[in-house]
Amino acid sequence: VQLQACGGGLVQAGGSVRLSCVACGRTFSNYAKGWFRQAPGKEREFVAAIGWRSQSTQYADSVKGRFRISRDNAKDTVYLQMNSLKSEDTAVYFCAAARKAYISAQNMRRFVGSWGQGTQVTVSS
Repeated sequence: VQLQACGGGLVQAGGSVRLSCVACGRTFSNYAKGWFRQAPGKEREFVAAIGWRSQSTQYADSVKGRFRISRDNAKDTVYLQMNSLKSEDTAVYFCAAARKAYISAQNMRRFVGSWGQGTQVTVSS
């Protein structure tokens, strides 16, 4: 496993949770990274992306203003701070890294090269 996500769990609506995704076995410090999610019965969808130097970020409209993506290249880790959670945020969240170095956050969702194993976030209403 090259990307390991953790931090999911059960949270009440309106609450917050922070996901982390650390690289193992290889470095992704020069790669754009992102988060995707997949709810039961639905296709995997883009949530957020961040450039390799944190120079830019992208968010799905459904999470803008509530979620924040960040990264620490020294730890080769990407984070997703999720606030004001809603029941519709319930999903398995996957971290991802771009297919090659220096791809922008804007293009990251189209050029995913590596996936993490997913972590479940359940929002109770």
